[in-house]
Amino acid sequence: MKNENRRIILGSRPSGMPTKENFQIVTEAIPEIKEGEILIQTIFLSVDPYMRGRMTGIKTYVDPFEVGKVLTGGVVGKIVESKHSNFQEGDIVEGQLDWADYSVSNGRHIRKVDPNLAPISTALGVIGMPGLTAYFGLLDIGKPKEGETVVISGAAGAVGMVVGQIAKLKGCHVVGIAGSQEKIAYLKEELGFDAVINYKTDQIKQALKTACPNGIDVYFDNVGGEISDLVMRFMNFHSRIVLCGDISQYNNEKIEYGPRFQSLLVTRSILMQGFIVSNYSKRFAEGYRDLAKWVSEGKLKYRETIIDGLENAPDAFIDLFYGKNIGKQLVRVSNE
Repeated sequence: MKNENRRIILGSRPSGMPTKENFQIVTEAIPEIKEGEILIQTIFLSVDPYMRGRMTGIKTYVDPFEVGKVLTGGVVGKIVESKHSNFQEGDIVEGQLDWADYSVSNGRHIRKVDPNLAPISTALGVIGMPGLTAYFGLLDIGKPKEGETVVISGAAGAVGMVVGQIAKLKGCHVVGIAGSQEKIAYLKEELGFDAVINYKTDQIKQALKTACPNGIDVYFDNVGGEISDLVMRFMNFHSRIVLCGDISQYNNEKIEYGPRFQSLLVTRSILMQGFIVSNYSKRFAEGYRDLAKWVSEGKLKYRETIIDGLENAPDAFIDLFYGKNIGKQLVRVSNE
């Protein structure tokens, strides 16, 4: 093991779409751990759209990234040194760690990953934060019932494809919205969505009318913007809107205003609720259990887009906003 630890820091705050110039790579010695700490070698690194908000410098539900400081995100790695009684050298773990070759942790908010349960990369995807987001958002807020119509925007992303499959398990008519023929084919042919709309080429309003003849009972919103404005026109009486993400707006320098739907929410008695997955932290064990069970039974499929090399993490992050990934976007930093 070379005594070298590359770390990716936030070089500057993005204005609009992030660029590679907003990131810097620095090289330092691998840190030495103290009593009660563990040293983790990164295997897989997660890139997620919510991280764009942390780059603005504005505090929301989580502290912003600081310019000149290392970026952090979901990491699956191997413990290469331990001075912590609960962790052993060789353990595979997952947690919020540095965008780096190696991270030091005191063990808080670190969970062990069973490599025999599923490929360890799934701890950052279908059996990780995106899977939990889909699970609790759909089941706790969306409350889908058999025979209802569920529409998902960003349906080919790490969250969206899990939402659609869980909705199918609940006996729903599932309609996805995605942005390429490859994504549409995957959602329909591999995951069993009943219909998929290409928002780049289809007339969305007419396509929704065709795909949702009985209206929409649950809308799982990952994108916001014009697509969501159109979807809301088809919401049924007592329908539910799950606000999970707003990726179409994350890089806007000015707030984009669209139609105002307050009167629609009132007259159709529609529930619209936003959430973050940490709201359900006390129930994570339940989510992990059910997601892992469905994966092991073949009821829940997944797909990953993997880029190799820590130095390519900024590219992988930027690609999210161009919709280049299908399923979970990961960076492989080292071999298992």
